[in-house]
Amino acid sequence: MELKDSIKRAAVVVGILALISITAVAQENRSEISIQGTGFFTKDTAGNGVFQRANDTARFLLGYRYNFNRWLAAEANYGYDRNTQFYFSGTSARVQSDIQQITGSAVVKLPSFARLHPYALAGAGALVFDPTGNTGGSFAGATLETKAAFVYGVGAQYTMTKHFSLRAEYRGLVYKAPSFNLAGLNTDSWTQIAQPSAGIVFRF
Repeated sequence: MELKDSIKRAAVVVGILALISITAVAQENRSEISIQGTGFFTKDTAGNGVFQRANDTARFLLGYRYNFNRWLAAEANYGYDRNTQFYFSGTSARVQSDIQQITGSAVVKLPSFARLHPYALAGAGALVFDPTGNTGGSFAGATLETKAAFVYGVGAQYTMTKHFSLRAEYRGLVYKAPSFNLAGLNTDSWTQIAQPSAGIVFRF
């Protein structure tokens, strides 16, 4: 009886360990960290007698993605850029600012082609415009301003190894143009940032 009980207990332990191992394997490699170099292209806008444009620049985008299953994931991103906003009305003005973006998105993964894995994303977040105060790029009274933003995009990852992929992506951010809390710079208009990017992904 003792031998039989021992065998039964061993079988139960082996079964539990096997189940834990299978669960661990099933759950591994669901997380991804990405770093991408990006372009930053802002659409011109106008309103209230003010025309506004910004220079084109490039910086970076960091991301974390959690894959719930083969079709759906959630993603958080942080991006940084610096550009100058130009305003033209009766007079002209310009404000250079650091721009931080913090967004969260749902990611829908589309059917794959061999090692190529396309996807689409949509979400929301914030753009923080912080004047640098640098000489030649400041305007009296301009202060930090945060704008809510809607983000959408498409992209694809190419699997290199189990843990590394290459990513190419296009993101669009739609938001109310910043005025840096100055009535004279307020276009009260919507604008958009086009943000193409490419980079690497580490999956773990």
